[in-house]
Amino acid sequence: MQEERWIGERARIGIAIPSTNIAVEYDCQRIIPEGVTWHFGRFYIEVRDLSDNETFLKFVEAIQDTIPLSMRDLVTAEITYAMMGMSAETFWGGKAGNDAFQQRIREIIGPDMGLTTGANAADAALKAFDIKNIAVLTPYQPVADEQVRQFFGESGYEIKRLHGLKCDSAHGIANTPRSQVLDVVVNELDGDDVDAIVQVGTNLSTVDLFPTLEQQLGKPMIAINIALIWHALRAAGIDDKFYGKGRLLEEF
Repeated sequence: MQEERWIGERARIGIAIPSTNIAVEYDCQRIIPEGVTWHFGRFYIEVRDLSDNETFLKFVEAIQDTIPLSMRDLVTAEITYAMMGMSAETFWGGKAGNDAFQQRIREIIGPDMGLTTGANAADAALKAFDIKNIAVLTPYQPVADEQVRQFFGESGYEIKRLHGLKCDSAHGIANTPRSQVLDVVVNELDGDDVDAIVQVGTNLSTVDLFPTLEQQLGKPMIAINIALIWHALRAAGIDDKFYGKGRLLEEF
C-alpha cells in the first residue's frame, strides 16, 4: 500500500537550476498552486564568464556532467514531475538536440515521469496561441543565439528579429536592468510583422514586466520561466489559472 502524501499531494515538481541562477526561484515562488510544491536542486556552474562565443561554449561543455547529478539528487525527494530550470542547453542542436537532452535526463528519472524543458515549454506556449511569426530576446552570445534560431526554425516558426543581450557573465544575466529589456522589446523587437515576443534564458526574469507589455503591445509575451511553470503544471494535471502573470496562465 502506497503511503499517502500530504505535502505536495497534487504534485511535487523537481527543478534543476544552475548554481548561479537567481530568477527561477523568484518566479516560481510567485506561482504556487494549493497542493503543489517546487523542489529546487542546483548544478554547479564552474564557467561563469560568458563574455564571448568561446567562453559560452566552455560553459555549455562544463554543465554536461553537473546537470544529471542535480536531477539524480532531486529524484530522491520523491518528486512526481521534473523540470529543467535552464534553457540554453535545451535549445542546443535544435530539435534533435532537445530530444537527445531529454533522453539523457530520462536515464535518471525513468521513462514514465513527466519532463519539461525550456525548448518544449516555449514551443508549446507558442502553439497554444497558434503563433508563427515571432521575435526573440536572449541574454546570450551569438553562438547560442544560433542554436535558438535553429530550434525555432525547425519547429516551424519564422523569427523576424532576434536580439542577444550578450551578457558577460552568468550573474550578469540576472542583473540586466529592466529598462534595457523594455527598450529592446519596444524599440527593436516589436513590429506589425511579429505576432508574439519570446524571451529565453531562465536567469533573466521578466515576470514583473511582460504582463504589462502584453497589454500595451496587444500580443502574447512568452517569458521562458512562465512558460516552464505553465507547461509543468499543465502536464502534471494542475489546471489552476493565475491572473496578473500573463495570458498563458490565464487562458490555457
